[in-house]
Amino acid sequence: MTPQRKRRLALISLMLVSIGIAVALILNAFQKNLLFFFSPTQVIAGEAPLNHPFRIGGMVKEGSLTRSSDGLSVNFVVTDYSHDVNVTYTGILPDLFREGQGIVAMGKLGEATSKVFTATEVLAKHDENYMPPEVAEALEKSGAMPHGLKTVEEK
Repeated sequence: MTPQRKRRLALISLMLVSIGIAVALILNAFQKNLLFFFSPTQVIAGEAPLNHPFRIGGMVKEGSLTRSSDGLSVNFVVTDYSHDVNVTYTGILPDLFREGQGIVAMGKLGEATSKVFTATEVLAKHDENYMPPEVAEALEKSGAMPHGLKTVEEK
């Protein structure tokens, strides 16, 4: 093998290793920032990860909203009318947040035995006839879709 071929082979090998490292770093970044959606039924069934952030969606159960004395911490129950999950959140809730409406919350699940979801962000629907598509799909699967609500695709 001539010295020129050896240099070419070394250069090609170096490029392949560099591309492999770049792809591995990109995939690792995607994995860390990936947020999956789970319904309360899936959370209760143990399908949701314990130490990884995810989104949970459903309806805020009537009569479940309680506020702490500091005014920023709230507890409420998210339901898909089959199962309920307790949610805690510290922060300012969206103006449209209220009981009986569809929400999506991002955060982490507490210990496996408690099934309490600690939210870092709460998103509320924007009018009385809209529901986030993920929430609507979860409610349809449970057979408890409230009458008259629409998803984005239906508008």
